[in-house]
Amino acid sequence: MPRLSLFAATDIGLRRSENEDSYAILPDQEMLAVADGMGGAAAGEVASRIFTDTALEVFAAPRSTEEETVARVQETFRLANERIRGYASGNPRFTDMGCTAEVMAFCGEQFVLGHVGDSRVYLLRRGRLKQLTRDHSLVQEQVEQGLVTSDQARTHALRNVILRAVGANDSLAVDILRGKGLPSDIILLCSDGLHDMIRDDRICGIVASQDGIQSKAAQLVEAARSAGGYDNITVALCEVLAAG
Repeated sequence: MPRLSLFAATDIGLRRSENEDSYAILPDQEMLAVADGMGGAAAGEVASRIFTDTALEVFAAPRSTEEETVARVQETFRLANERIRGYASGNPRFTDMGCTAEVMAFCGEQFVLGHVGDSRVYLLRRGRLKQLTRDHSLVQEQVEQGLVTSDQARTHALRNVILRAVGANDSLAVDILRGKGLPSDIILLCSDGLHDMIRDDRICGIVASQDGIQSKAAQLVEAARSAGGYDNITVALCEVLAAG
């Protein structure tokens, strides 16, 4: 059975007055989550925290099967969506609150990933970086329709228009992905404050370095800050180690 090394970091960036990002890690349960709040400073911070607190609660108990892990991921999103909407209904000034979110959990060699919004999950394998998730954004749809290029999307005026978010509606469609973790794989969960600031080749260079994951996390945050730091920056790294 593989072993995992997990680490996460968050930074307010250089332009925001509040940090609306949140993360959660449960090493014993091999779970990590990242959420990026929407709806203004106070509301966004509350929404992302509700999500990560929900992930910690749902994954507190041990799991034995991959299907149970899938069920936990789905329950995290369902319950967080319900709680965020419930909170907003009792606080009229928070009616637009919500968050983008990622949850990844391992069960043996297999991992299960839940994704909503434009935060991302990347997999580094054998020196190559692959984006596992698809952004739920207006600009991503325009890229897929050939209306704009990937480079144009990075600076597009509508790049922050999100089409799917936790807390936005009573019902929520969650992308569920499954895969197998191989020794030396590194998985990165991040908010758009990272991938909007630095290109994938720069992310790959940092994640593929020989440094430890704590150093890699710090370097990713600093790279986003050095590129302008326009948004909050959150990264969560999972390194798959050889069985010990």
